[in-house]
Amino acid sequence: MSVDDRHSASHTLVIGGGVIGVCCAWYLSKRGARVTVLERDQVGKGASFGNAGTIAPGHGAINKPGRVGQALKSLFDPLSPLYVAPRLDPELVRWLWAFIRTCTEEHAAYTMGVLGRLGHATSHLFDELVASEKLDCCYHHEGYHEVYQTGHGLESAKREAEFTRRYGFHPETLSGEALREREPAISSRILGGVFFPEAARINPYRFVCEMAERARRNGAVFRTGVEVADILTAGGKVRGGRARDGETIDADAVVLAAGAYSVPLARKLGLKLPLQAAKGYHRDHKLGQGTPELRRACMLGENLVFCTPMDGFLRLAGTLEFSGVNHEIRRPRLEQLTNAAKRYFNGLESNDSWSEWCGLRPCIADGLPAVGPVARYKGLFIATGHAMAGLTLGPITGKLIAEYILDGRPGMDIAALSPDRF
Repeated sequence: MSVDDRHSASHTLVIGGGVIGVCCAWYLSKRGARVTVLERDQVGKGASFGNAGTIAPGHGAINKPGRVGQALKSLFDPLSPLYVAPRLDPELVRWLWAFIRTCTEEHAAYTMGVLGRLGHATSHLFDELVASEKLDCCYHHEGYHEVYQTGHGLESAKREAEFTRRYGFHPETLSGEALREREPAISSRILGGVFFPEAARINPYRFVCEMAERARRNGAVFRTGVEVADILTAGGKVRGGRARDGETIDADAVVLAAGAYSVPLARKLGLKLPLQAAKGYHRDHKLGQGTPELRRACMLGENLVFCTPMDGFLRLAGTLEFSGVNHEIRRPRLEQLTNAAKRYFNGLESNDSWSEWCGLRPCIADGLPAVGPVARYKGLFIATGHAMAGLTLGPITGKLIAEYILDGRPGMDIAALSPDRF
């Protein structure tokens, strides 16, 4: 039996139809593996749907020095970019304690060493995928700007840019005047910023849908509206999954890529996954009168809001809200996206938007995703916890998971991402 025959004879069950699960399905099916994706809702309609649409390979983890003070202040400021809703939740308390302990210079360097390598790899994969698969997803590999209106913010950004250069990226510091030459809509209040040339922008939902369609062409099966209640095991090996309605799906390998919904399934298997859901919001404003036309994506530095031009509209997206697993839209936080953009750009005159959304990003306490096999159960793989980098790291995660399943080991050292590290 050939290698390809062995691949097609085995069956991989992917739990989750977001960007991570779909990329896993594509890379597996491209190499001849038999794949079934189970999605509790619709493909790409979770966190992937409302993503800011910026591929940012030079971004580090959210665990940064100074974040502890910001988190403490956020307890009393519901409009803070990083907001922790006060509540009695022992899991959240444990997560916050682990998060706080890793907000150090040493840990930032460690995580960036890992994420930097992944970022360089995934950037090339995006270029290859869009070109080879002819993906219609509004992809532009043209960089993005971070813009700042305070001296403190700009100086912090310059230090961050210098830090990023150590890992093979090439951020460029710009004055306010230089920024306005590139983006005339930027307000005179902006003092300066940083340009990240390795970044790109994309319509995230269209990317996921296009990748899912290509995976289907390779033979992958997608089943929507199927909520997985249990991952089945026997004798230390996975056997498949059981849906909420009782249906069982046999499989030789299972990839848990359910984002913020991964924790209950992991917990049933006795696995520790220190993951919290961080809610993000977006508002889409149609281009035209009352909306500035940006040439590239911009991130509003002090407010952590991305402003990304897409197909005929401008997406404002951002914030990290730790308020549990729910999809409740807090109107003041949603409207803060537009209010923030008005302080940075000329020409945004209206609060009206044609799309308002919130979604849940899966955040692991140490700032790194969990990607790889679980030693306790042969055939079980986890791919979640990417925080704000799910879109960015989707292709490289899918490729690595496929290599684990089909080759027995990945093409690069990612021991730091092991789900067994907890």
